[in-house]
Amino acid sequence: MNKPSNDRQFRPVAVPDVELGGFWGKWQDAVCNSTAATLLDRCVEAGMLKAIDVSQPSPGVVIPIQPWGGTTQMFWDSDLGKSIETIAYSLYRRPNPKLEARADEIIDMYEKLQDEDGYLNAWFQRVEPNRRWTNLRDHHELYCAGHLMEAAVAYFQATGKRKLLDIMCRYADYMIKIFGHGDGQIPGYCGHEEVELALVKLARVTDEKKYLELSKYFIDERGTQPHFFTAEASRDGRDVSEYHQKTYEYAQAHQPVREQTKVVGHAVRAMYLYSGMADIATEYKDDSLTAALETLWDDLTTKQMYITGGIGPAASNEGFTDYFDLPNDTAYAETCASVGLVFWASRMLGRGPDRRYADIMEQALYNGALPGLSTDGKTFFYDNPLESAGKHHRWKWHHCPCCPPNIARLVTSIGSYMYAVSDNEIAVHLYGASTARLKLANGAEVELQQTTNYPWDGAVAFTTKLEKPAKFALSLRIPDWAEGATLSVNGEVLDLNANMRDGYARIDRDWADGDRVALYLPLALRPQYANPKVRQDAGRVALMRGPLVYCLETTDNGEDLNAIVLPRELPAAETVVLKDLNDAIALDLKVEREETSNWGTALYRKAPAERQVATARFVPYHLWDNRAPGEMLVWVQSDR
Repeated sequence: MNKPSNDRQFRPVAVPDVELGGFWGKWQDAVCNSTAATLLDRCVEAGMLKAIDVSQPSPGVVIPIQPWGGTTQMFWDSDLGKSIETIAYSLYRRPNPKLEARADEIIDMYEKLQDEDGYLNAWFQRVEPNRRWTNLRDHHELYCAGHLMEAAVAYFQATGKRKLLDIMCRYADYMIKIFGHGDGQIPGYCGHEEVELALVKLARVTDEKKYLELSKYFIDERGTQPHFFTAEASRDGRDVSEYHQKTYEYAQAHQPVREQTKVVGHAVRAMYLYSGMADIATEYKDDSLTAALETLWDDLTTKQMYITGGIGPAASNEGFTDYFDLPNDTAYAETCASVGLVFWASRMLGRGPDRRYADIMEQALYNGALPGLSTDGKTFFYDNPLESAGKHHRWKWHHCPCCPPNIARLVTSIGSYMYAVSDNEIAVHLYGASTARLKLANGAEVELQQTTNYPWDGAVAFTTKLEKPAKFALSLRIPDWAEGATLSVNGEVLDLNANMRDGYARIDRDWADGDRVALYLPLALRPQYANPKVRQDAGRVALMRGPLVYCLETTDNGEDLNAIVLPRELPAAETVVLKDLNDAIALDLKVEREETSNWGTALYRKAPAERQVATARFVPYHLWDNRAPGEMLVWVQSDR
């Protein structure tokens, strides 16, 4: 069989076209029941609605200006945008007239706030109107616009209402006039990437290529010489050497994007840039962008990523440091950064299914992003360490509340990351109980029902629903960890090796109504050892089962988790269902435990601690700190 062409264009399925049950259905219910309304309530408490309500006086500066010349108040439009996006997706799952009315009210405010020329930004219309477009490097104008665009697309898809979509199309049309190399235009781009991927979403829903062109312009301009940020600062009367982080690497603007080979700077900005680049690579079949992204992907995933899919170890720049610098107890690993990695990975699948991207997408989704949301949907993590002495807990809100709506919108839109379609192929990237309504570019309409208790169980079944037979390919990801996976169609076992393409089992055939595909992915417990260059994990081992990273908590094991030692050969694990954690599977293992109670008063001594046989309970990392506060540990001592 010939390998499918890399010129394929896969696009994600619209969120309303996938209905979730099982694991992800429970998480979506938490957002519907609590998070969506909570986000709005806390935005109101912060004063965000007053900022956009032209019937009230401007609130002025609510959050003080910081040394970098701005304030997180400048980003409020983005917080409202992500909150509306979350509401949009939650309304599809569970109609809520009261919540929808609140979103409509906010959209009405934005309609009244918008200038006649299309410009829309609460801070630069209501607080500093004379500073519009004067500091793109630091002030997040286009970033805020991007999040409102994404909200507009989501709200339109989920409710059919066009008001916010029309508002943001007017704004995008205005941007097309403002940015470029023509007379009087601004040859610039945003310091915080986001608008690039948002414009692609806007283009896809409106079928307007001009929005793709603007996105491509922003990407192509980034990092070119003469450097826009330097010229902008000089023009604005700012000292060109005095700015946040003192390097353009912080905003991935140090080189043109096609010349970048190392992932640097602010982690969220990097992920949003690469997501936009991948979208444009798909839409324009741009091999030069794809090649650059493949280099950057390898750089990140082989040298700078936590086992959880967390990225960006440092709080100082909310981003990257040196290769193999992955401290556990001080890990920043911002929730938004892992959300961004999911975005990027999903878009790298735009030119065809490839396991190396989808496996990381799954890893980052379950272990890097999902910990940011509590099981009840009411509290959050901003940073995600892999070890805690018991002082790291979920919080209700944050002075820069970007993470709560980001993880909420990801959870409620997860169906669009599970499935993608091209002219004559359906790709299944993620597994979870769901029903997907899919329309291929060749006109075939397919309803695909996925039945599974994944990630707790590795049995996955698909049933087709077709009004008439159709020929297409169904590509199912076989994770790299799934040794011994099996696949059958209508009871006939297929040879996986003969049907594998880039880590996907590709079944190309004539399909009929009621066809059944059975996939089994063994969820064997497996030890994970870090590259010896990661000094913080020397002599340690982590545990994974399927896509999930596991950890120890005080709640199950008492204090002094670092005294627990895993044997070199893992013993059989007993699985336990935790009713208080969404029926999660915990793992009980026989271990050794160093005695701490009889050590004595000496800080140091010549004899090591004695050990006793014990049982340790490991729980999925994404669920930690949902019960009693206490210590947590991912990387456990290994007895070699």
